[in-house]
Amino acid sequence: MLTTMTSASTRLASTNEPLQTPIKGRNLRKLLHFLGPGLMVSVGYMDPGNWATAIEAGSRFGYALLFVVVLASFTGMVLQNLSSRLGIATGRDLAQLSRAHYPPAVARGQWLLAELSILATDLAEVLGAALAFHLLLGVSIMTGVVLTAFDTLLVLALQRANVRRLEAIVLGLIGTIGACFFVELVLVKPYWPDVVAGLRPSWDVLSHQEPLYLAIGILGATVMPHNLYLHSSLVQARVRSHEPKAKATAIQFARLDTLASLTLALLINAAILILAAAAFHRTGHTDVVELQDAFHLLDPIVGGAFASLLFGIALLASGQSSTFTGTIAGQVVLEGFLQRSIPCWARRLITRGIALIPAMIGVWWLGDSAVGKMLVLSQVVLSLQLPFALWPLIRFTSNSRLMGEFVNRPWVRWLAWGLFGLISFANVMLLMIALND
Repeated sequence: MLTTMTSASTRLASTNEPLQTPIKGRNLRKLLHFLGPGLMVSVGYMDPGNWATAIEAGSRFGYALLFVVVLASFTGMVLQNLSSRLGIATGRDLAQLSRAHYPPAVARGQWLLAELSILATDLAEVLGAALAFHLLLGVSIMTGVVLTAFDTLLVLALQRANVRRLEAIVLGLIGTIGACFFVELVLVKPYWPDVVAGLRPSWDVLSHQEPLYLAIGILGATVMPHNLYLHSSLVQARVRSHEPKAKATAIQFARLDTLASLTLALLINAAILILAAAAFHRTGHTDVVELQDAFHLLDPIVGGAFASLLFGIALLASGQSSTFTGTIAGQVVLEGFLQRSIPCWARRLITRGIALIPAMIGVWWLGDSAVGKMLVLSQVVLSLQLPFALWPLIRFTSNSRLMGEFVNRPWVRWLAWGLFGLISFANVMLLMIALND
């Protein structure tokens, strides 16, 4: 996988054999052929970083920040649709276009930021998987961190797997996460009228530093910068003709793929916050900010060890599913910005090796209690980098010379710039509050 040709998007297309022949049949059959890229991207919307922010938000503020999860997911749907449209309309991904249209120094700066976002994501995966090993196997968190280094072997074992098989594996892992949380919600029995009330935006909640910090963490955990690069590359495997009609069809089904996949991610993220609010905040445990605390507290609150076991299994599935997409995103970013390629396993080894350093230092220096704080911090770092990926994405998709007839409509362009302004403003507010604290 991803080892023989010069372009990540070309390699991905080459492994997708069923799409080398014209697609015939009903729209449902066409949709099934186009499903996949959105699913791969959605993995980043439910990684362990989301767990940390959602559980802390639910335990401390109940359902009050549930509307942030919903708005962040809708923001992700808009931006990922722009990303897929860009890849299909131009035949190039966001990294390739940035390298072509910006000075070398600017492009390299964008590459460094993209790599930093991948490392921040991988740090969350390391901490989440290490914690899952600790909870399920009883090993220390430091030992769990060391065990995460061996997921490179998993990537190496899947090196020859085509994209459809990887998508099937990811779907199985996502299904595992969803099933675990469905059962846990049944056991916890949330009070649904309060859940519905939490969907109503309350800007007063965000006027204080702590909920604002968590809200931005939720945003960073939901809309990841490297996912924008990844999606614009993956969708190109679904296009077999440069004819406008074929591109229009691909964009249509890519939109459905994105909406369906990210709706699934939204339901899982909402379920995490609802679980924390119902199990902890409602029972007076408003200080649950660590995932291991949530694991152990589920036993006495729910009345058995089954819910906590499901929690640990879902956490492990979350971390492992993110491993695949993070590796492919790294390939896309490296090749798009620098036109360089390295083997898939080497990419995984380098990224994981670098992410292990802050994880081990943090656990060694601050102890096991640092895991939750580091997870939330990693997501805030992602949010701070997001505008630097959004700016070229919105500009490119609004450029009629690049996009042709698929250029953003005026209302889409204004919506996208509005989201860019909102995200940037929230980041500035957070930095100002932090500096004045």
